Amino acid sequence: MKTNYKVAIALIAGAAIGGAAIQGLHAQAKPPVYVVGENTVTNVDAYAKEFVPLARASIKNAGGKAVAASQNVTSLEGAPQTSRVTINVFDSLEKAKAWRTGVEYTEARKIGDKYATFRAYVVEGLPQ
Repeated sequence: MKTNYKVAIALIAGAAIGGAAIQGLHAQAKPPVYVVGENTVTNVDAYAKEFVPLARASIKNAGGKAVAASQNVTSLEGAPQTSRVTINVFDSLEKAKAWRTGVEYTEARKIGDKYATFRAYVVEGLPQ
């Protein structure tokens, strides 16, 4: 009988540990969010020298990562609406919003607004 109790307790403990591990993996599997920026740049040189370094630093300091940025926008369908596209990734919508409304990016935008008009939106990533 003692062996049966030990086996039963081991099974219950194993199931509990497995359940906790799965719950932890689900919590970590939250997909990232992508901030897509569409900017119409009127002064490319000033934009690149004055605004881009500040914007990139603010993204990095907020925990984000630049994924893509290009002035060579190739349309697959319809006319491009912008002259520059950027894609940045953040762990969550909250982090993306905190970056966008933060002091560092807000100050950078004062410079950027002189050289471009901005449009941005967030796209949720897919679970991997």
